[in-house]
Amino acid sequence: MEDDLSLKSDRITGLFDCGSSQKDYRLSAEQIDSFETNGYLAGLRILTDQQIEVLRSELARLMAPEQATNRLFYEYHLNESGEPSQVLFHALGAWRVSVPFHDLLFDPRFTVPASQLLRGRVRFWHDQLFVKPAHDGGIVAWHQDYSYWTRTKPVAHLTCWIGLDDSTRENGCVHYVPESHKWDLLPRGSLADDMDAVLNRLTDDQKAQFKPVAIELKAGEASFHHPMMVHGSFENRTSKPRRATVINVFRDGVISDSDEPLLEGVPVITRGRKLEGRFFPQLSD
Repeated sequence: MEDDLSLKSDRITGLFDCGSSQKDYRLSAEQIDSFETNGYLAGLRILTDQQIEVLRSELARLMAPEQATNRLFYEYHLNESGEPSQVLFHALGAWRVSVPFHDLLFDPRFTVPASQLLRGRVRFWHDQLFVKPAHDGGIVAWHQDYSYWTRTKPVAHLTCWIGLDDSTRENGCVHYVPESHKWDLLPRGSLADDMDAVLNRLTDDQKAQFKPVAIELKAGEASFHHPMMVHGSFENRTSKPRRATVINVFRDGVISDSDEPLLEGVPVITRGRKLEGRFFPQLSD
């Protein structure tokens, strides 16, 4: 068994030392207004070229089939779709297994804008790895992140999607439906099966507003989105993989709304108690 890096409550290495004032990473009032209006903010540079290469190398190690039995992962899917022609690698819990993915959580290029968008101290919820391999990379169906997080409340969460490759329309970049973060919670479907299934769950007004926008990013750039934002991504039919890591956080003070484990292998936080401690570390002051 590898060392469980959740025992480390701060950065372990200097890989993400920035050498600049945290003020350099603050969002402008216009950027915050855009996020609140549209439900997302895209194009922030989070990673350097060196950091991208380190994370790519770590990702290759974490995708080795023997990692499927590593109990430090909350979830691990070599192919969540189950279809050989629609491969979607998806794993939760890399921060417990990999030093670089652990230390990325504490990068002020991420934590400073996250704390602004959440308007308070930021705590870690969980991370994700997504890989769509060349030629047969599968979809991520339209969904709202909070539909997977209803075991916590209130809705005070935030997602940061960070590309480890250029993400384009051709290789399956994320698409957002602007202003859909103002909708109610939709019934949850399958993450990797049917791209159009969401249309059966929309009202006529929502269908009229359903105008997705492709979020094309350079490697190392990130987008932030609201937990109620409807988003998804199409297949990768290019000759190169589309790799990404995702950091999910919440504002300090969110509580458990379940008496079951909030994440696989994590001790229960009983209903009504605040999420905190080793598995939900505070990332910003």
